[in-house]
Amino acid sequence: MKVAYSPRAYNDLAEIAAYLHPLNPSAATRVKAAILATLQIVSMFPGIGRRDALDGVRRVGVRRFPYSIYYLVDQNADEIVVLTIRHDARDASGREA
Repeated sequence: MKVAYSPRAYNDLAEIAAYLHPLNPSAATRVKAAILATLQIVSMFPGIGRRDALDGVRRVGVRRFPYSIYYLVDQNADEIVVLTIRHDARDASGREA
């Protein structure tokens, strides 16, 4: 399956990298690579994520890092639609918990 990003998810990925880069450039690269690797696995096994409270939304954690990817599976378009990528310490509104 193809991977498509919502504008929010695309922005989330850019913000994660922009936040981490000044603190530790190599960590920023590793986190981004781990997120993309997780999405590659999801594209091969779309049912891997857990069902979320919202209808049709699935969530998968990023290995070794405290991030979760929320996505939908669009069987008709043969694609995964990434809705958002969040740090696990943040609540649904985007604030730190």
